[in-house]
Amino acid sequence: MAEFSLIERIRARAATRGDVLLGIGDDAALLRVPEGQALVVSTDTLIAGRHFPRESSAADIGWKSLAVNLSDLAAMAATPAWASLALTLPSPDADWLDEFLDGFLELAQAHEVALIGGDTTRGELSITVTVQGFVPADQALRRSGARAGEDIWVTGSLGDAAGALKQWRQGGLQSAKLRYRLDRPTPRIEAALALRGLATAAIDLSDGLVADLGHVLEASGVGAELDLGRLPTSRTLADHYADETLRWNLQLAGGDDYELCFTAPPSDALAIEQAMAACETSATVIGHVRRERGLLLRTPEGEAFVTQSSGFDHFGEAGA
Repeated sequence: MAEFSLIERIRARAATRGDVLLGIGDDAALLRVPEGQALVVSTDTLIAGRHFPRESSAADIGWKSLAVNLSDLAAMAATPAWASLALTLPSPDADWLDEFLDGFLELAQAHEVALIGGDTTRGELSITVTVQGFVPADQALRRSGARAGEDIWVTGSLGDAAGALKQWRQGGLQSAKLRYRLDRPTPRIEAALALRGLATAAIDLSDGLVADLGHVLEASGVGAELDLGRLPTSRTLADHYADETLRWNLQLAGGDDYELCFTAPPSDALAIEQAMAACETSATVIGHVRRERGLLLRTPEGEAFVTQSSGFDHFGEAGA
């Protein structure tokens, strides 16, 4: 297929919205930003063999390429609106593209995201997505709002995706449930919107809890202490990784969770629990913010714990 045939194939399947004045097919898109809203923009690139196994299905790649970007909008408590897609393909494969769009557009439709443009070119398989969303400027969640004495929360459970990646690297038996968490993460958009006015700082967990929470602590000028016994753990992860030390390392530094980590005053705990229940999302307090800099990790017995890794490094050697 020629480049413009690929673009037309994408345009024919892409949904639109009333605030898209001009979408796919011109030199650039024309968009209407709602009055009183700040525009939130995020971009992520996924590369085959680095951010996903090369044998991943095209539909899973499509889903994940959008999900990781929507997760960034969730971290800012933004409502998703538009996305652009830059595809680098080894060859113009129409069947692969259709399957990719199945996953990408399934998630886009679930969050009313319009695909408004992008680019296609030949090369090693990689996907770059830019998403845009809206948030009232005074309600945007930032990394710099955490204060000493506040609770530290995470949504969902931690470590499933890292557990799946470890199994994949080792070969042999792989858990379908863990692999689903790796291939199809859930962007916590509904939970993030419910946290407006409650959370004081937030980040999405892409590179691992220790690394990502560290960004919040650095931006806020504070420290934290985490209770490893409170890390939310799925039954599947516990069944496959019974050794606590191994499991904690997966949960602390494995990455690819795409859950939200946020801080909030203890006085708002009940309101947060009610807000999370309303959007059917679990959330757990795993520690507290300290005035002293640094991150302390404590076992259930109160002993200090040191992770084997500080988190995923995009320029390190490890990859999918």
